[in-house]
Amino acid sequence: MNKNTGGKTITTFLVDGNPNGIKTVFISNKTCKALVIPRSKLAEASSREELQQPALYFLLNEDDEKLYIGETEVFFDRVKNHHANKIFWDKAIIFVSKDNDLTKSDIKYLEYLSLKQAKENPRYNLDENRTMPKPTHLPEHQIATVEEFFEDVKILTSFLGISIFEKNEKKDQALFYCSGRGAKATGFYENGFTVLKGSIVAESTSKTYPTPEKRQHLLSETSKKIETGLLELEKDILFSSPSTASSFCTGTSTNGWITWKTKENQTLDEIFRKISKK
Repeated sequence: MNKNTGGKTITTFLVDGNPNGIKTVFISNKTCKALVIPRSKLAEASSREELQQPALYFLLNEDDEKLYIGETEVFFDRVKNHHANKIFWDKAIIFVSKDNDLTKSDIKYLEYLSLKQAKENPRYNLDENRTMPKPTHLPEHQIATVEEFFEDVKILTSFLGISIFEKNEKKDQALFYCSGRGAKATGFYENGFTVLKGSIVAESTSKTYPTPEKRQHLLSETSKKIETGLLELEKDILFSSPSTASSFCTGTSTNGWITWKTKENQTLDEIFRKISKK
């Protein structure tokens, strides 16, 4: 499968012919190559040459939005330990150079860049990364090379539908407002729904809220208490959908398409339905 995004051609190869199996993904004329390996397929992938070289890697559980970022000189040797000791993950994404020219210092710098930017997007739980690595000392020209490689890592990660590094920035988007159970939140809709810093959200959850533990963890990292039962967000948070965003703000199950409204009381659904009919 080839996909052209902004002048770039991205190729995906299904190694075993299964969309949910092992796959390789790369950008034409670039050295960065990603391998996606389900945990259940580790044994099948063990003989691949790419897993015997220096790599940046992510261990991921998309359902729980848990993530571990690491680096290794030989991925398959390293993943044996993770397979035995880390329960949470169900998929590995490994980034290598097609030319096999990444050094230990290069991949440690890539790990630093990845963790630094992933921590700016609190959507993913990074508790498995207990310490923040420091940037390795590289020559100026090599830093430029590694940073260019990292830009390709970000493109491939986004292409795979994993928003580890995606962060919406408010420009001229229409603002929407959500209230309920004391919440007074503001956000905008683009590539998901972003709830803005300064929004007031409910501290507690109702019985209809599907994942209270996950919400509590995110609140502990992104908010401060301002009064009994209410919290204030200290950073923007990007959610996958309007309903996930509104439910998070109110602490109860909601339909974000009708809960988010403009100051003129138009719902998100009404605004985007009008746009689609023009």
